[in-house]
Amino acid sequence: MREGLKALEDAKKDEMLFMELSLRVRMRHEFDEEFGPVEFSLSYRGKIIVCSYPMKDERVLLVTTDRQIDLNKIPFEILKLLK
Repeated sequence: MREGLKALEDAKKDEMLFMELSLRVRMRHEFDEEFGPVEFSLSYRGKIIVCSYPMKDERVLLVTTDRQIDLNKIPFEILKLLK
């Protein structure tokens, strides 16, 4: 979180977001054989962009950003850093 910014949600909603994200990541594995593994997922929301990157050991990196980022660049730069 950048200094001086207020969170858009409270801690309870954060927990719900993480649980939902974890479930989605696990369910996507069902299609790995047909489509290949998920490298990242992106949600373009009304106020923010949410990117999730499956990691080893069932962990997930969650990145949120404002909507002004370059969608053709930033998510792929994060992916490169993770490899």
